[in-house]
Amino acid sequence: MTVSPSASQRLPLPIVLSFASTALPVAAIGLVMGVYLPRFFAGHLGLSMVAVGAAITIVRLIDLGLDPLLGMAMDRTKSRWGRYRPWLVVGAPFVMLAVYMLFMANPGVTEGYIIGWLLVLYLGISIVTLAQAAWGAALATDYNDRSRVYGVISAVGVIGAVLILVVPLAVKGSFANGVHAMGWFCIILLPITVVICTMISPERVAPRAASPQASFADYWKLLTRPEMLRLVFADFVLALGPGTTAALYLFFFHDARGYTTPQTSILLMFYIAAGLAGALFWSWLAQRMGKHRALILASVCYAVTQSMLMIIPKATMALAIPGMFAVGFVSSSFVLIVRAMVADVADEVRLETGEERAGLLYALVTTTQKIGSAITVGISFTVLGLVGYNAAEGAVNTPEAIRGLELCYVFAPVILVFFGGACFIGWKLDAVRHGEVRRQLDLRDALAAEAELLQAGSGSNLADGKPGAG
Repeated sequence: MTVSPSASQRLPLPIVLSFASTALPVAAIGLVMGVYLPRFFAGHLGLSMVAVGAAITIVRLIDLGLDPLLGMAMDRTKSRWGRYRPWLVVGAPFVMLAVYMLFMANPGVTEGYIIGWLLVLYLGISIVTLAQAAWGAALATDYNDRSRVYGVISAVGVIGAVLILVVPLAVKGSFANGVHAMGWFCIILLPITVVICTMISPERVAPRAASPQASFADYWKLLTRPEMLRLVFADFVLALGPGTTAALYLFFFHDARGYTTPQTSILLMFYIAAGLAGALFWSWLAQRMGKHRALILASVCYAVTQSMLMIIPKATMALAIPGMFAVGFVSSSFVLIVRAMVADVADEVRLETGEERAGLLYALVTTTQKIGSAITVGISFTVLGLVGYNAAEGAVNTPEAIRGLELCYVFAPVILVFFGGACFIGWKLDAVRHGEVRRQLDLRDALAAEAELLQAGSGSNLADGKPGAG
């Protein structure tokens, strides 16, 4: 169903939940990719740490130019089913096939095999996540309701991440068996949620755009907008910080802090589960104090909670559980608030230019996340290799290697997140400014819709005064 935009309003919760449902499998896949697959490739498949880091880095670098192309294609898409809905359907099969080929891989596969199927996986994930993000900007038009919608999306994603953590605990056997089971979980869940989202969620499409076409020049103009420069850099470092911990998580808590493999799974579960409460809390707080102020506060809180992990005595679950819960609670704020702020900028761009560029704007921030992922895994694994850290199962590492692992995991993210929070000092596009933008957009859209109705009834083009084509 495609509808014209109406006045800003609070979306019904069933609509929001149906729209957010695809975040379940996407978040689950993202967690496995960041935490389990690097160890699966290095430990089970027999690839070296350097080879795994190089493979992921190569794929990310190749993938960098993909999102701008997808964003431009999505913004110019016209169909009876909407602008972004068809793309969501197209992306799902790519994800399902790549998950099967990677999660079910057996020892003996080459680095080229990993690179090839990672490219397919990232293509599918890019299509699905970008389509949902841009669709969300059109679905929720109110400043505060956007915080709510993206908060629900993050919360649903947390549920997916928690569920995927339960899967290996319920499967008997080796680490590889758990990865296989997680793969089947994602393959089955993704098409179900895509059907729910596309069948229930409406898609609001602006009555018309001044120019539906976009070029790389438009992409550059959007990138150089002051508010987008801030958002892009902030999103980059806010993703880079926690992203550094993902690939190193199992190594840090098992080798540096002395927790058993089951204990690391339990700690990770609390970290992920905290995101459910965190997403709802930060969404609520952003509505109360403004998105940019909430992000500044979150960056400070992250530095405190992340640093406290080094104070906790080794192998002390009673303290590690609340510590990991606190870190997960705070870090859940970054993505959801930035995504909601991008939607606000998209409204301002459409008011100024008359063009729908939500797809391109979200492509900017998703591209920065890809750059961050490439840098975190490649640099972190390279640094660990330089300090002599050995990721092989049963390996004994030197104190120097363990110290290098701790520094990479704990303190590097703190510095990066501080830079991200500083980007929002003096932010101008607050609730008051956005309310004025939406008022003008709603008025213009209503006039455009009325003109189209009159044109359809009279058979004449009100824009140029010529008779219609019939």
